[in-house]
Amino acid sequence: MEFLSGLKEKDTWELSQLTGEKIGSTVKVNGAVHAVRDMGTVAFVILRKREGLIQCVYEEGTARFALKDVREAATVEVTGRLEASEKAKGGIEIRMEAIRILSMPAASLPLAISKWKLNTSLEAKLNYRSVSLRNVRERAKFQIQEGLVRGFREFLYQQGFTEIHTPKIGAKGAEGGSNLFRLDYFHRPAVLAQSPQFYKQMMVGVFDRVFETGPVFRAEKHNTKRHLNEYTSLDFEMGYIDGFEDVMAMETGFLQFAMDFLRENYKSPLQILEVSLPETNRIPAVRFDEIKEKVAAKYGRKIKNPFDLEPEEELLIGQYAKEEWKSDFVFVTHYPSKKRPFYAMDDPEDDRFTLSFDLLFRGLEVTTGGQRIHDYTMLIEKLKKRGMSEEGMEQYLDTFKHGMPPHGGLGIGMERLAMQLLGEENVRETTLFPRDLSRLEP
Repeated sequence: MEFLSGLKEKDTWELSQLTGEKIGSTVKVNGAVHAVRDMGTVAFVILRKREGLIQCVYEEGTARFALKDVREAATVEVTGRLEASEKAKGGIEIRMEAIRILSMPAASLPLAISKWKLNTSLEAKLNYRSVSLRNVRERAKFQIQEGLVRGFREFLYQQGFTEIHTPKIGAKGAEGGSNLFRLDYFHRPAVLAQSPQFYKQMMVGVFDRVFETGPVFRAEKHNTKRHLNEYTSLDFEMGYIDGFEDVMAMETGFLQFAMDFLRENYKSPLQILEVSLPETNRIPAVRFDEIKEKVAAKYGRKIKNPFDLEPEEELLIGQYAKEEWKSDFVFVTHYPSKKRPFYAMDDPEDDRFTLSFDLLFRGLEVTTGGQRIHDYTMLIEKLKKRGMSEEGMEQYLDTFKHGMPPHGGLGIGMERLAMQLLGEENVRETTLFPRDLSRLEP
C-alpha cells in the first residue's frame, strides 16, 4: 500500500537550476540529444530541454561510455561535472562522466532539426510537425504564442473577468451566413461553433465580464496565407459599457500588458527569433469610411468595395497608420451594418453603420469586436429586418427578455496575432496543427 503526498523530488536538474553556485559540482540532467559534434578525442553532445539547449563535453578517458552509444534524437540522462565556459551558450557546460540511455530512435530524423534554421518547405514542416518543432527556432514561435495567451488570461483576471468554457457543438451559428460545418448530432442537425458569441453574451448577464480561449470553426473555402478553417480565438465580453470605445480601450490595455509580459518572461524566444515588439502606448482609431477615403487619396487607389476592406486595402491602411501615426496598430471603426452580424449595435446617428471595429496589426485584421444589442425588442426587430429565423436561438433570445446590461466584446485570432508579431508570411507557420482545405493530418 502506498500513499502519494505531493510532488516527487527528482535528482535531475533543469537548466534554470544550473546556476553559478553549482559550478564544480556533479549534476544529473536528462534531455534529448539535439546534435553530436565529433571532433576526434573530444565531442560535443548538445542536449535539448524545455528551457533550451545545454552543451555536454565528451572526452575519451574521462567519460565512462563510448560515444558511438549516443545517437541524435535519443533521450538520455547525463551525469557529469558542471563547469564554466565562455564559448558555451549560457556560459556553462557539463563534462560528461556517465550516461543512461532512456530511449533510442527507431529511424533517422526526416529533417535536420539541429540546424539554426530549417531549410525546408512549409509543407515538409507541417507533414513532420512533431519533428520540425524540435528545431529551436520553430519551437520558439509557440513559446511566444503561449506568452500571448498567458498575457491575455492574466490581464483579464486582473480586470475582474471570469474565464468560461462554452460548447463547440450547437444548433445554429452565431455569425449567420453559410460558412458552417454541419454535422449529424444523434439524428439532429448541428453545427460546429463559429464563435462563442451567444454564450459570451448570455454569461455577461451572470458574471458581468467573461472571457474564453478556444477553437472556432469556419467552413470557408479559402486557400490563402491568412485563413484557417479552425483557429484559436481569444474572446472576451464585458457588461456595463458606455460605448464600444470601452472595448477598444480594454484591448489596448491587453496589448500593452502582453508586450510587457513577453519582454519580461520570454526573453530567450524573443532573442532567438529576433522579435521587435511593437509600441502600444497610443493606438489610433479611425472610421471605416474615412480611412478608405484617406488611403484612396494618398495611394491613388480606387475604392472597389464600399462595404468591406480588401486584403490590399488593409495593407495600405497599415502602411498609412505607420507613416501618419507611427503605429503598427489601427482600430477601424463603424463598419457597415450589412457586413456585421445581426446582434451588432447600429449607430444611432446613422444606422447604415455599426458601433463596431476591427483592429489591424501591420496591415492585417487580427480582431473583430464592438457593442452588441442588449434590448430584446431591438434584437427581434433586427432579426426580422434581415429575414432571419429565431429557430435554434430561443435560449439566447430568451436571455434578453429578462434584462441585459449594455455590453460589447471582441474576438482575437491568436494565430494571426502571433503571425504578425513574428513577421511570418503564412498563418500556418504559427499554427500548431493547421486545418485548411487540404489538411486534416497530422
